[in-house]
Amino acid sequence: QEVMAMEAKPSAPHWCERLVQPCVAELLGTALFTFIGCLSVLEGPGGTGQLQPALAHGLALAVTVAVLGDI
Repeated sequence: QEVMAMEAKPSAPHWCERLVQPCVAELLGTALFTFIGCLSVLEGPGGTGQLQPALAHGLALAVTVAVLGDI
């Protein structure tokens, strides 16, 4: 009964999980959207206006949420 009374305390997250991982995730997300945005503005003949960058950013966000949403 004494063993059952003692419950294991969850350990505190490592400093890497609290500080480094969120910064790396933010860096990768910003790099992804900057890269996608820059690629979507490269115009071929005829130009596409403002719709193509908006759709590219929206699609990149939708794909990222669909793939990494469970994390």
